[in-house]
Amino acid sequence: METQNSTLVTEFILLGLTQSQDAQLLIFVLLSVFYLIILPGNLLIIFTIRLDHGLTAPLYFFLGNLAFLDVSYSFIVAPRMLVDLLFEKKVISYRSCITQLFFLHFLGAGEMFLLVVMAFDRYIAICHPLYYSTLMNPRLCCALLLALWLGGFAHSIVQVALILYLPFCGPNQLDNFFCDVPQVIKLACTDTFVVELLMVSNSGLLTLLCFLGLLSSYAVILCHVKGRSSEGKNKAVSTCITHVIIVFLMFGPAIFIYTHPFQALAADKVVSLFHTVIFPLLNPVIYTLRNQEVKASMRKMLTHYVVC
Repeated sequence: METQNSTLVTEFILLGLTQSQDAQLLIFVLLSVFYLIILPGNLLIIFTIRLDHGLTAPLYFFLGNLAFLDVSYSFIVAPRMLVDLLFEKKVISYRSCITQLFFLHFLGAGEMFLLVVMAFDRYIAICHPLYYSTLMNPRLCCALLLALWLGGFAHSIVQVALILYLPFCGPNQLDNFFCDVPQVIKLACTDTFVVELLMVSNSGLLTLLCFLGLLSSYAVILCHVKGRSSEGKNKAVSTCITHVIIVFLMFGPAIFIYTHPFQALAADKVVSLFHTVIFPLLNPVIYTLRNQEVKASMRKMLTHYVVC
């Protein structure tokens, strides 16, 4: 197999979401409105948790990092896609494609591991409350945060390394609106069966196992609070339901994209749009709407700065 040094393709042509100019203009308007409304909300969540000294619990520390990861993740694909929607020819260089792919999986895996950490945090808080303040101390929280960043980096490096090993000598048309592993692999000028298996194991299987593990952990938590008083039970159930919603939004599309064989499906582009553009900005908002403490802090902050 040839190495990256023999790569002849220097750019990829993105076919985009649709070939209809009217549809592209409509998508551009809708996504622009969505970003103008939701993005400031995510930034407000980050600043609220950062500036309000009353939100110091590990739960809010991890929520702030979830919002940061989601905002960062949304900037990988969406800005370029919005620009491409205004032009007929959509071209991305080989290096930019690899860079986009790296950060897509780096931040995506980081968020996946963060959801696992948040599930662990809720398990300790609900099932072992007496040990929570001792166990979930700032040092452990920072260590867990560092671990998830390193885990995301390791996952992404594997993805990129396998792509760089493949030779690309044409064609160079990517049937998507951004660079991702399944579409890029199809363009390689060699047999990619082994690489596809490695990719499915690295992305699909890992995502599926984390998803099933998270659902199991929340099922254990809900069983544990079954006999509690109404107030404590309702709060725990509300928190778990919020986490489960976010887990489904994050893992559902990822499982669909990375676990089926690398062949084009009709729903691939739509699922990818929600996975890379829509859901990342919705995750922190969904959590915040169900968290009274964060909503109260946000109202207090907005009132303070509006009055000033």
